[in-house]
Amino acid sequence: MTYRPIATVLFLALCLWSVQAQSGRKHAKPAPAAPVPTPTPEATPTAKKADKEPEMLFYVAANRQDSFSTLPFSYHDAVVRGCVDRLRAGTSGGVDATDKSVTRGEAIKKAKSESSSYVVLLTLKLDTMARSYDDLVLEFVVFAPSTAKVMITGNSYPKGARTGPVILGPRGDPTSPLYRERLLALAGEDAGNRILKALHLEGGIPKGP
Repeated sequence: MTYRPIATVLFLALCLWSVQAQSGRKHAKPAPAAPVPTPTPEATPTAKKADKEPEMLFYVAANRQDSFSTLPFSYHDAVVRGCVDRLRAGTSGGVDATDKSVTRGEAIKKAKSESSSYVVLLTLKLDTMARSYDDLVLEFVVFAPSTAKVMITGNSYPKGARTGPVILGPRGDPTSPLYRERLLALAGEDAGNRILKALHLEGGIPKGP
């Protein structure tokens, strides 16, 4: 009989401990879940901007029919090439050219259809003081865009490039066709240089006609 109270106390203590243990398990908070890493979005490659084409400023053509039929087409090509090279070197605007023959009427029509391009018409003629078919003069005229107003007109002579009081011509046989074409290219360059000066171009684009 002596051990019954002690056994009863131990039994009650054991029950109380069991209840508290179960209560503690019910209220235990779960461990926080590990954060899921957010994938870093790949950088979208920036599209490379296309280089902006220069604004077209000059359209150069030659009237190949208003000359002597005996003149080779290479002579016309030479004056166009010389003029185009000088215009491209002297302005930031674009320069286009055609190898087709263009009459004055067609040049005017072309200029009226343009919004920003000046039309340059080149024509090889026989000098009034000519002694032979080699004495040529390059006539140039510039038509304004939209209106076809004549902006510049003049003549250039295939006598070589002028440096101060000295005129420098190409080396070679003066009777050679290549020599003459080089002189005509220099005449085209002179025409292009005079056009740039008349339009007050200094490596830029004129404000308008």
